Amino acid sequence: MSYNKYPKEMKDAVVARILSGEETVADINRETGININTLYRWRDAANKTGLSATTKYKNADKWSSQDKFTVVLETANLTEIEFSEYCRNKGIYPKQVKEWKEACMNANNAEKEQNSKAGKELREERRQKEKLEKELRRKEKALAETAALLVLRKKADGDLGDGRRGRLISASDRRQAVELISEAVDSGAALYKACAELGISKRSYNRWKHNTNDYIDERITCTRPEPANKLTQEERTQILDVMNSEEFSSKTPCEIVPILADQGIYLGSESTFYKILKEAEMLAHRGRAHKPQKRPISTHKATGADEVWMWDITYLNGPIKGKYYYLYLFSDLYSRKIVGWEVWENETAEHASELIQRIYREEKMYVREKPLVLHSDNGSPMKGATMLETLYSLGIIPSRSRPRVSNDNPYAESIFKTLKYVPNYQPEGFGTLTEARLWVKHFVDWYNNEHRHSGINYVTPSERHEGKDKEILTKRKELYEQKRMEHPERWSRDTRAWDFSDTEWLNPRQEKEENREAQAC
Repeated sequence: MSYNKYPKEMKDAVVARILSGEETVADINRETGININTLYRWRDAANKTGLSATTKYKNADKWSSQDKFTVVLETANLTEIEFSEYCRNKGIYPKQVKEWKEACMNANNAEKEQNSKAGKELREERRQKEKLEKELRRKEKALAETAALLVLRKKADGDLGDGRRGRLISASDRRQAVELISEAVDSGAALYKACAELGISKRSYNRWKHNTNDYIDERITCTRPEPANKLTQEERTQILDVMNSEEFSSKTPCEIVPILADQGIYLGSESTFYKILKEAEMLAHRGRAHKPQKRPISTHKATGADEVWMWDITYLNGPIKGKYYYLYLFSDLYSRKIVGWEVWENETAEHASELIQRIYREEKMYVREKPLVLHSDNGSPMKGATMLETLYSLGIIPSRSRPRVSNDNPYAESIFKTLKYVPNYQPEGFGTLTEARLWVKHFVDWYNNEHRHSGINYVTPSERHEGKDKEILTKRKELYEQKRMEHPERWSRDTRAWDFSDTEWLNPRQEKEENREAQAC
């Protein structure tokens, strides 16, 4: 079979198979029956065209870069007509050739851009690496510091007191403290943290470390000069003799000193007289009057709604000057919700008794096993016999503020501040009792259901009273964490603390008071 006897379509298909490289010439020979020499001749003729294997037989978009570059070179010096004929002969469009030409011209720029981009990525990776290494070093340092402080805490068994200034510490404890702190610092702990772990300051540590007197506290052995204004023993005896004389035996120093001044005699001040009497153990309480005593602060803790209530009474201006309406208001410590209120024209224990009974029924407090605590100040309606009898009959534990202490009922006072400073409050007064009650009703509805209370992390009192605040705060926290992950560069610190608090305190006791009572015991 001669070369010209094969159809052109068949020849092109066979040549495409040969030049694709996927099949050998021998395989095609066995399959088609075409002479192997003919197949080699077709292959050589196709290679002489200057294009690669399958350029003439596949879509121009799939040509190799080498083929496209060859076309650009071959068409560089052609006229428009020659260029058009060339494109038709190769089965390509002039637009494709122009695009290939632009790509060849921009190849160098693309390489530069690629190198620049690669350089930026490399620098960014280096910065990230340095940042991670820095963070790793910081965490390793923090871990070493924590371990050193834990070891210090375990080894420190000396009596260094409770952190009070001026306390005496034995030489052996000082020596041990210096050794342990030095060991902790060498292990990676910060000096001020190691000192704080033992309850001493950095200045004390440095003073002990550089002390050449074998850690002995020189305050014990030093000779102290007597104050220049100290009374002599004769003067002290004279004051005691005057105090115990028949004329002044029943008088107090506050009376004796002025009388002596009228006689032209000065022995000392009132405080000096009291000090000498105390040292001589002559300052015992006398008379039928009760000895002054300090009442402890009323401290209460609420871990849920309806455990501790607070109440108070405030004035609402009436239609004329000097005319007032009285707002009785009860609120919950845990949720800050206003659980009950009423406005009357006078202030009596009977009104308070009537109101607490109504609130007790509406809040269904009779089904609770734990007794309710009701805190108030020392006003006459709060201490009235009618009110107290009602509280005892309902099983409510009364609690009152200390005498003459204005801030022992702070949350009730805070509600009144909010009430009288809302924009729609009427400081000029309410015309009638009904008008005052209607206004307070709208205020209570707003306060319980719309007001975002700062003391309970900006949820409404009703939401906290019903136990919905935990879910709300959790969603807020998740939202902030999500936004922080999306844009970490906008957060220099931790996200806002949307933490849920399950405990509320009324007048929490200060640490100093607890320490003082513990020492007294």
